[in-house]
Amino acid sequence: MRRTLTFALLLAFPAASIGDAAPAWQTLAPGMELGTFALRTEPRPSESSGSSGDSAASGAEIMVLRIDPKLWELEFEGISRTGEAQGHTAREWCEKQKLSAAINAGMFDADYKTHLGYLGAGEHVNNGRVNNYQSVAAFAPRDPKLAGFHIFDLDQPGVSVRSILRDYAAAVQNLRLIKRPGTNQWEKQTRRWSEAALGEDEAGRILFIFSRTPFSMHDFNRELLAAGIGVVAAQHLEGGPEAQLYVHVGKTERELFGSYETSFRENDSNAVAWPVPNVLGVRPRK
Repeated sequence: MRRTLTFALLLAFPAASIGDAAPAWQTLAPGMELGTFALRTEPRPSESSGSSGDSAASGAEIMVLRIDPKLWELEFEGISRTGEAQGHTAREWCEKQKLSAAINAGMFDADYKTHLGYLGAGEHVNNGRVNNYQSVAAFAPRDPKLAGFHIFDLDQPGVSVRSILRDYAAAVQNLRLIKRPGTNQWEKQTRRWSEAALGEDEAGRILFIFSRTPFSMHDFNRELLAAGIGVVAAQHLEGGPEAQLYVHVGKTERELFGSYETSFRENDSNAVAWPVPNVLGVRPRK
């Protein structure tokens, strides 16, 4: 299993403070907005020991791509679907599949192809095995009256992957970060990494979330919940140098990828996006 993350290139973008009552969003296209949110500016003591040190660098930012599923179609793309032997960066996936934006689909197995947890889209199933991850993001509703995107908690009564697939043609299971309707599910810890995450806000919009600055997931969740973006549920996609986010809409282009991961790459030196086998991407609805 590998993990990666990314940093921002091109175009400076104004950041909104975590304390701002109304976060600033840049409209890229109808139904798609980009926000960069400045987080705390002073280091905090280590979570586990109480000694000095910070779990994320001073001046950290989180970038969020907010997407209306009524106007944008969420899709899974991966080498299990294309038949290729090697993966691509998020940028390359967008260029090859004509996507406007892409983020990791989640962590993958040692075969560099199989998603960890259930992952299926339409007739294609990358991994039909359900594991103990408690978060499932569903899209491609079978009934147009259903929400176009929804993150389910598998520990809720009556909710299972089978029940979800009765209503949705596509679903991806991942580690849960935030439980509906906005509960931090991670305990304090010292391990931290750059992060790519998938979220849902209170209006049912898709959130592609990225931070190159390494966080423990407890801190990352706390920052998201305090950022004023209305996140109600979120799942972990990737951490460290493999986590990434790419968007190219109109004149706006960002390529983000991570670096730091405890016990794997404990520095901020990574300068290139790594290829990954699976992504979630969006394109305009016809």
